[in-house]
Amino acid sequence: MSRALRFIVLLVLGLAGLTWGTYVVVRDSTGAWYEKDVNLRARLALNGARAILAERWDVPARLEQLLIELAQDERIMGACACSPDGTLIAATPDFPPELTRRELLARAAAEGPHPQWGHWTSRVALPDGDVHLAALPVAEDGRELGFVVLAHDLSFVARRDAKMRVFLLGVFGVLALAASGVTLVASRMSWRDWSEELRRILRVGGERKEFQPILHDVRELVDRLLDMEGRAWTPQRLKEALRQALDGDKVVLLANREPYIHQKNAAGEIEVMHPASGLVTALEPVLRACSGTWIAHGGGSADRETADKHGRLRVPPGEDSYVLRRVWLTPAEERGYYYGFANEGLWPLCHIAHTRPLFRGDDWEHYRAVNEKFVDALVQEVDGDDPIVLVQDYHFALAPALIRRRLPRATVIMFWHIPWPNAEQFGICPWRDEILQGMLGASILGFHTRSHCNNFLDCVDRHLEARIDRERNAVVQRGRDTLVQPYPISVEWPPRWLEGVPDARRARESVARELELPPGTLLGVGVDRLDYTKGIEERLLAVERLFERHPEFLGRFTFVQLAAPSRTSIERYQQLDQAVERLARRIDQRFATGPWHPVILRHAHHEPPTVFRYLRAADVCYVSSLHDGMNLVAKEFVAARDDERGALVLSQFTGAARELTEALIVNPYDLDEASEALATALTMDAEEQGARLRAMRSYLAEFNVYGWAGRMLIDAARLRRRERLTDHLRALPPRRVAAAR
Repeated sequence: MSRALRFIVLLVLGLAGLTWGTYVVVRDSTGAWYEKDVNLRARLALNGARAILAERWDVPARLEQLLIELAQDERIMGACACSPDGTLIAATPDFPPELTRRELLARAAAEGPHPQWGHWTSRVALPDGDVHLAALPVAEDGRELGFVVLAHDLSFVARRDAKMRVFLLGVFGVLALAASGVTLVASRMSWRDWSEELRRILRVGGERKEFQPILHDVRELVDRLLDMEGRAWTPQRLKEALRQALDGDKVVLLANREPYIHQKNAAGEIEVMHPASGLVTALEPVLRACSGTWIAHGGGSADRETADKHGRLRVPPGEDSYVLRRVWLTPAEERGYYYGFANEGLWPLCHIAHTRPLFRGDDWEHYRAVNEKFVDALVQEVDGDDPIVLVQDYHFALAPALIRRRLPRATVIMFWHIPWPNAEQFGICPWRDEILQGMLGASILGFHTRSHCNNFLDCVDRHLEARIDRERNAVVQRGRDTLVQPYPISVEWPPRWLEGVPDARRARESVARELELPPGTLLGVGVDRLDYTKGIEERLLAVERLFERHPEFLGRFTFVQLAAPSRTSIERYQQLDQAVERLARRIDQRFATGPWHPVILRHAHHEPPTVFRYLRAADVCYVSSLHDGMNLVAKEFVAARDDERGALVLSQFTGAARELTEALIVNPYDLDEASEALATALTMDAEEQGARLRAMRSYLAEFNVYGWAGRMLIDAARLRRRERLTDHLRALPPRRVAAAR
């Protein structure tokens, strides 16, 4: 629904509510006026005839004739005279027979005199409509003779009420249409004035011939971006943004992890696997939407067999949306570049997770050589000298500057998926200057949060000779700008993996059968690579503390941890693997009874459909990262819960905690706080679960991974246009440059 249509609908609904409220007020007011008018007519008629009524009271025939004369008014249905106890004495021929019952007449008199009129009034509902009764007492010489009753037909009130309702609805309907039209015309005129002014400014600049080619592109870009404003980000819109803002150029993505791994199983058959990686989870939908090329390390046992002689193949299998280019590394290169410098050096350096970073000269040399090897592959894959390149994560800190050296006109966007440390901590690295200079080769440098951006700028300020533009959040070196901006990454919306996953009820049933859970067992789920930054030990200790503080959950709650093996060649990860196994076994031995187990550790790789099935089945998902750039598992849990059930317990040390504020936010080091949050999640009522999940799902629907990529690409387009203008000015003779300025 367009913004204008939404406005009209809301305006009409608002005016409809106002119309109804006005109608109710007017109806009640006119009803009181009608009653006042009827009572006034009755009082005038009866008071004028009171003496004659007393004279004829004992002669029914003459009394009836007088009553006929009193009932001449077109709104009076009839009249009757009654004794004090309600016995009928005389009545006009057309007096409704339903009203001649003794108990009814007696009740009319018994209701007491009207405080304003001094006589009795009553309202009686008949099949043909309401009738208003006005009863006036008749007395002679202080002796009460009885009372006269006038019956007024109130059907005219209903007719007036219906006409008034139709009239009010018509008036307010016209007002609604008029207000909508005026508002839309005013908004269109304002938007047109703003856009015309912008175009006028561009036309003024375009009067100089040397600016015309660049300003033509800028005008076109502005027009297209204005047209796209306000639309939800989808794969189609991302594709359109790339086509319009970046002239349809394909994206070349540089990442260590490949999105599809070909492995040989025990039977020698080739299987396709999806790595347990948040980076792949986020970026793979972007490449499917944008097409292009993904350059990655080919590490699968069957990767060479499934690619051509250049290491290329089209993926996803059966869809062929983009090209995967695999780069082959020797065991020494993989050991030094990946396991050594990247994951024993930079990874612990950037995470506050109490593991000492290790920096070795040989690892650095391999890291530098592998960065150059990947850039060589990238240069072979691009179509021109100004490609759009997305460099991903800490494996390629040197790549932006290497790309800039080989392709000076390239638009390079580097995104750092993990946290960035403060200047003092980063100063530990022996090659800090080289890393910073390598990253500053990018046109745009993105992090998940503003605090990580600020940390990076502080590092540059302390360790390099460069100017920091705090207003624009940019680093200026040798006339080139590198924008440093936060781009919180997100997930695909809706996740394509949910298409083959059963709904929440059937997912719960299948997981319960798979884990052999007793009926009615509450389920907690954690999904992670086995990494010391994920807080898996702290998570299991919080579950143990839950059972200590809340024994009512013994036998009723099971926590399952899906733990994918990771970096098993590194000693610290081997130690973590063993520690988690021991801890899970100890908790199980301490609390398990019969078929029930408090903790189940699934130490294996799990494909995305399995992960989403567990997330849909869970009563609670606990994300306990000790330090995380974003953490997409938390967002995947929210995206999976279209049933709006379940609760998310989330570490305050994740980037996601700044966005998913409706989760139960905890300090994972505080086991008491974390265990209480688990207890709260397990006892949370369905209404609160739904309210929290609706808010988080609404946020993710708007800020999805397509928006993440789209915002970076649009920022890159603006920067690209500016750089082209700068290059154009540099190519002009000095006099023409001065004139242009």
